[in-house]
Amino acid sequence: MATATTANVRLASLPPAAGQAGLRGALASEFTKLRSVRSTYWTLGALFIVSVGLAVAITAGSAANFANNPGNEAGFDATQTSLGAFFEIGQLIIAVIGAMVITSEYSTGMIRTSLTAQPRRGVVYAAKAIAFTSVTLVISLVTSFIAFFAGQAMLSGKGVAASLFHTVKIHATSNVTCLGGPGGGKGPGGGGPGPGPGCGQLVVHFSGTDVITASNVLTAIIGTALFVTIVALIAFGVGSIVRHTAGTIAIVIALMFIVPILEHTLPDNWHFDIMRFLPDAANQVVSVTVGGPVQHLWSAWPQLGVTALWAVVLVGIGAYLFRKRDA
Repeated sequence: MATATTANVRLASLPPAAGQAGLRGALASEFTKLRSVRSTYWTLGALFIVSVGLAVAITAGSAANFANNPGNEAGFDATQTSLGAFFEIGQLIIAVIGAMVITSEYSTGMIRTSLTAQPRRGVVYAAKAIAFTSVTLVISLVTSFIAFFAGQAMLSGKGVAASLFHTVKIHATSNVTCLGGPGGGKGPGGGGPGPGPGCGQLVVHFSGTDVITASNVLTAIIGTALFVTIVALIAFGVGSIVRHTAGTIAIVIALMFIVPILEHTLPDNWHFDIMRFLPDAANQVVSVTVGGPVQHLWSAWPQLGVTALWAVVLVGIGAYLFRKRDA
């Protein structure tokens, strides 16, 4: 009896519940979910390790290749080379997280618990999108910068490394002449035959200059991180619509990798008009720091805006269906 009386006194001393559960509490809940799931750490760790590891491997291989093919130094885009693994493979890895953030709760039935704790579906959906985007953007920026610096370290001393702190000039074109043997020949442009049994001497004539400014390098690094983050949001939007992890990943892979390949089979006049409106097109321009604009595509920010528009539309459709459909 005394225990029951004590419990009643404690309950009576608590302040009455007031107001509605808001976005702040929903955000705290979503960040807790992200932190408490091991798959988040494994996937983000894979994103970092693969992106930085391959950046080192690719740039080290490129640096070693210059010994046999010095003409390849002309027009070499060191920034794009070091970021290539991140925007090509990173977008695939990050899409897995984007899918699982929303679809995993449907597969486990946890979504019903979430909506019971916070019946305002729009708040739940917004909290998921904000929490996930924040984490993805931070990881993407860190990975992008580290991949860049790691890659440039491998190219140090080769005369082609880019810099975030000063303007760099590299050779624009080369003419490679192989002398002293029956296998001799010339290789115009960005390279030529390496020295071999039929080549006594390799002579390289460089001409022209490409200027790589620090601002262009910074744009490439940040633009690549934004592109990967937007792809993650595309996966989140598709996941909200499909509500199935495997199906979401399959659709995103098709959208970002398969459709662009099929689009190349179209007649040129269709291909050139369609390619700039596909969500993958931005990865062809955001990391470029050498040379002029990519033919038939817009510049980096407008092209990145196209990818962002895909994300906005898909996330918007997902938000509408999230509010209207049963959990």
